[in-house]
Amino acid sequence: MQPLTREHILAGLPVVVAKIAEGAAEREREGRLPYELFRLLRTTGLTWLRVPTSLGGPGGSHADQVEIIASIASADSGVAHALRTHFGFLEAIALDPDSDSSRRFAVDVLVGKLFGGANMEIGTPRPNMIRTTLLQEGDHYRLNGHKYYATGAIFADYLSFSAIDAEGQPTGVIIPANREGVDVRDDWDGMGQRLSASGSVVLDNVRIEASELHFQRVKTSPFIKRHGAVRAQLHLMAVVAGIVRNVLSDATSYVQHQARSAKHSASATARDDHFVQRTVGDIAVLSHTIDTLIAESARHLDISQAAILANAPDLDDVVLAAQLANSRGQVMIGQLALKAAELLFDTGGGSATARGRNFDRHWRNVRTLCNHNPAALRARVIGDYVINGVRDDFDEGRVF
Repeated sequence: MQPLTREHILAGLPVVVAKIAEGAAEREREGRLPYELFRLLRTTGLTWLRVPTSLGGPGGSHADQVEIIASIASADSGVAHALRTHFGFLEAIALDPDSDSSRRFAVDVLVGKLFGGANMEIGTPRPNMIRTTLLQEGDHYRLNGHKYYATGAIFADYLSFSAIDAEGQPTGVIIPANREGVDVRDDWDGMGQRLSASGSVVLDNVRIEASELHFQRVKTSPFIKRHGAVRAQLHLMAVVAGIVRNVLSDATSYVQHQARSAKHSASATARDDHFVQRTVGDIAVLSHTIDTLIAESARHLDISQAAILANAPDLDDVVLAAQLANSRGQVMIGQLALKAAELLFDTGGGSATARGRNFDRHWRNVRTLCNHNPAALRARVIGDYVINGVRDDFDEGRVF
């Protein structure tokens, strides 16, 4: 069979999105994880679009991938969110295509394998503290710990985990998801993104071979780390963009087919009511604005990737430009998206709040995603840079 081309993969996106959209509101309300959709995604090429042509992949761009994320999120934001770690792994391959790790794992990605994992832990005094241990035992190692925010891990074929070794130094592993001692749990209890499978993983004396140690996460170049932080943040904002597209489609369909005009409206139907038209128009404008902001960040990431691969002399400036563009957009996207999700309820009366429609999922999902990288912190970092030239957060590639 001929490999799928970039053009062929992207041409099939609308059909995949339509399939994901089927029963999405009901699925979220009932808490049913969409395993069948991830089996579908493995066959579409959408999960390997970013694999470079030098490794046999389609060589898609950041702009392509951001559109994939937003489009999937416009059908089901949990599915799009659950791909975050996998797409992050693809980025590592795209930025270092000649490494042994990239050559090894690109083969798996190109046959539909999905990569997940977890690095964060809860119950520590501060975020990013690691208590999971990787200790040597003869010619192999043992991994023990309790991870959280394992977004998408329950759907994955391979899992990556961070840990500390016997000297207290950070390290990491990549292992098959079905390894004995790995218990991936569907225990995410957030009010939103309920189907992103962002729960926990218990690692109970998991045997790790020396060949499965993976140091890329902790020994990467500062420019790749900074670039990767932007990509991780942008993924979430692309999910938010998709949610607002879903808000617009829900508002339009509701007004066209179910909503009644208000008791005191001068119009016989909701679709002819000027205030309802204004509300839907405002949502459309908000959606367009958010799409424009994420597209601009994606454009900067494509430029940043090219500069990293070429080791460009202005690499620092190019990466910083991507960080600034993304940060500025991120501050505004959350505000605009929450407003759009709220406006949806102005398209109708009490019936717009019916649980069967599950319109409230949009606000809950946006609010939950915005808690990952608080806009107030991002705005402060931008302000400190503009006023004082301080760029510590950008240089460290922080993801709040």
